[in-house]
Amino acid sequence: MFEKTYAWTMSLAERKSAETWLGVLAFIESSAFFIPADVLFLPMALARRDRAYRYAFIATVASVLGGIAGWMLGYFAYETIAKPLLQWTGKLATFENMRSHVTYETVLLLLVTSGLAHVPPMKVVTILSGVIHVNLWLFVASAIAARGARFYALAWLLRSYGAPIRQFIEHRLTYIVVAGALVILAVYGTVRFLVH
Repeated sequence: MFEKTYAWTMSLAERKSAETWLGVLAFIESSAFFIPADVLFLPMALARRDRAYRYAFIATVASVLGGIAGWMLGYFAYETIAKPLLQWTGKLATFENMRSHVTYETVLLLLVTSGLAHVPPMKVVTILSGVIHVNLWLFVASAIAARGARFYALAWLLRSYGAPIRQFIEHRLTYIVVAGALVILAVYGTVRFLVH
């Protein structure tokens, strides 16, 4: 099923309505879907490098709006909508485990790491933020910073280096971004240790 969904997503990049589809995919990725918007963003930005920053803007705005929808699901409708949705996507166990161990501070950190690296999946963190009542404005600011950094960095790489960087990104992006997320966690841990 995943391969068919991926192939369908890739075919969207060739359509005239690609920008709309990018927005839709970025929106639902942050609250419900399991395929990252990158799979559509990368071929679009590579095919039209002059529009890479425009695509980054669309993806960022739609992703943040999707995150707000996820937050609202967690805040207002966890039992009725969000929990069945997480169960359907196979993320309920991850969610419940995180829910029982996280603090307010940790969720804010997870917003950054999931926004940059999908670790943990964005939809899990957005719903969790609503469930534990993270301040909505703080949530939005974190989402803009993390998602914007990801999409604009990808846009810059694709505009600057073109096709060769696409293969590099597609094969190593997860490792690179996870390494970056680990650096963020290390800095956070060091700051907490020094403050206390």
